Amino acid sequence: MDTLTSTQRRVLDYLQRKIEADGRVPSLRRASADLDVSHAAVARTLRVLEEKGFVRRAGRYEREVHILGRAGRPAAPPRGRDVPIVGRITAGLPMYAQPEWEGSVTVDGGLFRAPHLFALRVRGDSMKNAGILDGDLVICEPRQFAENGEIVAALIGGEEATVKRFFLRRDHVELRPENPRFAPLRCRLGEVLVQGKVVGVLRGPIE
Repeated sequence: MDTLTSTQRRVLDYLQRKIEADGRVPSLRRASADLDVSHAAVARTLRVLEEKGFVRRAGRYEREVHILGRAGRPAAPPRGRDVPIVGRITAGLPMYAQPEWEGSVTVDGGLFRAPHLFALRVRGDSMKNAGILDGDLVICEPRQFAENGEIVAALIGGEEATVKRFFLRRDHVELRPENPRFAPLRCRLGEVLVQGKVVGVLRGPIE
């Protein structure tokens, strides 16, 4: 990587992120828009990356791009991992916690690396301004603590579960929605049990 300029490293990092996230290389137009540079600049940088052995272009018109590993071979694609769906919670009003499993979901192991992840299906739209919509799966890292401003899955009173932004105040805990139609939840200290920090969202309809 020491042989790359900052621009070349930026393009290579962008390609790696998009391949890991989408499973395919973005179009020249998409890359140009995301990187805020011209088509010609992206194409020129790709040629240089190929000459330096970091990528290999193939296919008709060389539209396929492979990120190369240290041995000059295409790097192995990220492995998927299964994350259990442990139940449903609400992103509106709290609802009774349902700990039973509802199967599992496969996620990109390269993006979600923390051990012991779990997924929860969301009902309600109180977190829509944070990009968490009705029917989505939130991927959570198990936690029993949270920093102010983090989005968490939390139990209220040992029974009701919800997804909200966490704020610890002097004499209470505030669970704040991301939708002006919903009021923050003000809970007594000790009434809220953090179950996990939300580290990702998978879009999908309610089953």
